[in-house]
Amino acid sequence: MFIKITTSNYLIVHGFDRNNKEIIETVMVEKPVVKIVAVSRIQSLTEKYILVTGSHGRMMYWEYTESMADIEEQLAHNGLLLS
Repeated sequence: MFIKITTSNYLIVHGFDRNNKEIIETVMVEKPVVKIVAVSRIQSLTEKYILVTGSHGRMMYWEYTESMADIEEQLAHNGLLLS
């Protein structure tokens, strides 16, 4: 299953340092990008970020332009959201 999300700036978690603090890279983009994302990559959703898994064990916090209700509707429409 896939959903469509328009993302903008994002954070990439590259792992943890020796003090167990996240190593985070901030990426600023010029304009939002439409992505078709496998639902299996989604870890959580807030009103600002969608947390997804990436390659090499990385996690990414994407800012998205849709409303949280729009994303919830896409998930519900595909039977992927329990209420």
